[in-house]
Amino acid sequence: MFSEFEPNRLVRDEEPKPKKQSLNVERYCSMIDEAEGFSGVWEIVKQTVKDCLGKQRLRMLLFLDDLPLHLGAYHQLGTNNIVLNRSLVNIVEAVTKSKKLVNAFVYSILTHEYLHALGHVSEAEVRSLVCDVSRECFGSDHIVTMLAEKTPWVLIKDVPLKGFTAPKQAMELIKDLEKPNHSYIV
Repeated sequence: MFSEFEPNRLVRDEEPKPKKQSLNVERYCSMIDEAEGFSGVWEIVKQTVKDCLGKQRLRMLLFLDDLPLHLGAYHQLGTNNIVLNRSLVNIVEAVTKSKKLVNAFVYSILTHEYLHALGHVSEAEVRSLVCDVSRECFGSDHIVTMLAEKTPWVLIKDVPLKGFTAPKQAMELIKDLEKPNHSYIV
């Protein structure tokens, strides 16, 4: 019975599906370079994570607060909140004077925290996922991927931050972070 088996005579019901096409790297690179503000970068975070991992979470809130400089941001489990270090973003803006670099920095930090919000608790796993998403969406040579593979702090490695203290301001909610994808009928 088995001697009659001829694998080259198998018939398929349909042609094999091609491997997943790589995402439009040029499109994402252009989007991150041109993104305006936190909500612009946030939309890219959500799109890239959804495209790469098939996961999303709606109704997230972004707050800016003056945190210790070794902390880029945090997400408290069980909430919809991400708190981003305003002082750190201000330092990156002052040092780089480049919208592209600031956007890449904010993207890396927000993607990390968004993955925590999606249920990935392990720091090692999240760092690895940020690298994977960045590489797939932006290519291996883009600054977003370089920051994911090293650390976003590489942008300010030559800035003497020891003893730096920013004046503490009130925590600020970024309004209209997520644009509703439907209109209401009144």
